[in-house]
Amino acid sequence: MAKSAKMAPVMIGQLVLGGSTYHPRDYLQVLAIIIGTGILGLSKGSHGADSSHSSFLGTIFILLSLVMDGITGGLQKSIKRDAQNANHTVNGFQFMAFTNLHMTFVALFVSIVNGDLMNGFEYMKRDPDLVVLLCKFCFCSALGQAFIFFTIAIFDPLVVSTITTTRKIVSVLLSVFYKGHHLNHQGWCGILLAIGGI
Repeated sequence: MAKSAKMAPVMIGQLVLGGSTYHPRDYLQVLAIIIGTGILGLSKGSHGADSSHSSFLGTIFILLSLVMDGITGGLQKSIKRDAQNANHTVNGFQFMAFTNLHMTFVALFVSIVNGDLMNGFEYMKRDPDLVVLLCKFCFCSALGQAFIFFTIAIFDPLVVSTITTTRKIVSVLLSVFYKGHHLNHQGWCGILLAIGGI
């Protein structure tokens, strides 16, 4: 549920780092989507996740993830703005390549420091079927990222956040209509408010 609030930090990041400006209507729409998905998430009652299993560390990680989403969205908007000012265009594959290159360096560094790099190679040697599964995962991940970064390059990171939140709402609606899951009145109010924001 907390990740449904991703639109707020992305919007803040684009305001602070990306130099974006928004109309009051934009703020109201984002607020409606966040409150709507929050109401929907809280409406699950006994069928939802048990909050007693939440931990302080987990909450910190979720908040840190949201902060990083905001910083990333702001930097992406800033890169697009600077490129446009220099009469260059940044396409989705450039965003994707440089993002993945930086992520590779960070992951490589952390895996070397932790000693996990060699353990990972040893594990793959013992289970060669895993390599095939990893290749399939990488292909599907790259395909999904191509769409995400294309949307960022053409539109903006806030649009991507809106699309992912909309996908979550559509998933809930599909589960209600096709799987026979039940939503109480509070859940329907949340869905209607979020759809109104969208």
